[in-house]
Amino acid sequence: MTNNQSDTIKGLVIAGTHSGVGKTMVTLGLLAAWKRRGVVVQPFKVGPDFIDPGHPAQAAGRQSHNLDSWMLSREENRRIFWRYAATAELALVEGVMGLFDGFGGSSEAGSTAQMAKWLGLPVLLVVDVRAMARSVAALVKGVATFDPDLTLAGVVCNRVSGPSHLAHLQEALTTLPGIRCFGGLPREEGIAMPERHLGLVTAADYPLDAAALGALADWVENHLNLEDLWQSLPEVSRPRQAEAAPPLLPRIRLGVARDQAFCFYYPENLAWLEYFGAELVECSPLHDHGLPPGLSGLYLGGGYPELYAAGLAANESFKEDLRRQALAGLPIYAECGGLMYLCEALQDGSDNRYAMAGVLPLHVRMLPRLKSLGYREVVLLADTLLGPAGTTVRGHEFHYSEIIGDTAALRQVYQVAPRQGGAPRLEGYSLGNVLASYLHLHFGSNPAAAKAFTHACRLYQEI
Repeated sequence: MTNNQSDTIKGLVIAGTHSGVGKTMVTLGLLAAWKRRGVVVQPFKVGPDFIDPGHPAQAAGRQSHNLDSWMLSREENRRIFWRYAATAELALVEGVMGLFDGFGGSSEAGSTAQMAKWLGLPVLLVVDVRAMARSVAALVKGVATFDPDLTLAGVVCNRVSGPSHLAHLQEALTTLPGIRCFGGLPREEGIAMPERHLGLVTAADYPLDAAALGALADWVENHLNLEDLWQSLPEVSRPRQAEAAPPLLPRIRLGVARDQAFCFYYPENLAWLEYFGAELVECSPLHDHGLPPGLSGLYLGGGYPELYAAGLAANESFKEDLRRQALAGLPIYAECGGLMYLCEALQDGSDNRYAMAGVLPLHVRMLPRLKSLGYREVVLLADTLLGPAGTTVRGHEFHYSEIIGDTAALRQVYQVAPRQGGAPRLEGYSLGNVLASYLHLHFGSNPAAAKAFTHACRLYQEI
């Protein structure tokens, strides 16, 4: 198939009965198997996690994109989906948590089930069947009948102990009319992904090589009926609505920190910046001697600066160039790991201190436990790089470090509200033309933020 847009595609949501059932490995296996068969597969991930899409992108050979029903509207999720799915033959969407788990116990909001219905896609349910036999039918029946508006494509049994175990499971599932079992995946010691304190190890640090992708594809092809699964998937029609053409704006060169220490970006954030006239220029605070020439702005994303603190501290030429350009007014927007790098020092879990860029008069230290996690809504309290006071943007927060020391020298320009209520707090540290925060904001929740950032870069370029 060519990269021309198709009027219809096949689509499937991979969901689990609960977190930890193995839906990530099943998704990777399906992506690798179908790609090996010559199918053009477009991956997506439900939820705010910016690490999870990395490995599906390697398995499919196409960038994976986040879909999220709290940060983004139904229309924006569908726009993202069709923007990338329209040039594929199959869209594969990995869910988050359990199928019906979302923001609360009485609403589907934020759940994989809600996203499946928004996109009009059937669900393939992954069930962890360890120490289970006939009970699998009761579990699947409950899922299948819980929401009559949801289409269940079928079931995959994961962590099957052997052929006789699978036979019992399949016999039980035959008692459910209309529910198809597409096979059972055995436990494979070599089929696993390493994890660390922010979740899965990133694709940059643990890339899936040809052997690993081949093993995943073999695992799925040897134990699932992919032909029947493919034939069972309905064709989904692409909306006729065309995307708006980018505005005609003067181009600006925007640096984007990209290496092992800085790799947490929502792809749509970068796409929105390009839409508003940014030429993205990657740079490495770990390896480059300085910023690329001719930049009009810099985006320092999140990542793992604490794991590469020694290398970041040793790169004095990059830090010196960054400080010089920050003092000259270069617009710099930093999120989480980027905030940590802009500080004066980073203290790791062993109390080692490393000199960072020194742009902000702050220190950060790593903690042995999670400091903050969850969805956040930001209201700007002052005019900033992301827009005027009153601008609202949604995002996510997830970190194991905290700021220590006095923040009085900085303006705090974010009023941050947690998703489930509670007292708002101040965040968002502003100094000159630098804006840094622990929050990962999604520009798809308010594209005006991306437009404002590129406008600030354009003003800097002009003077």
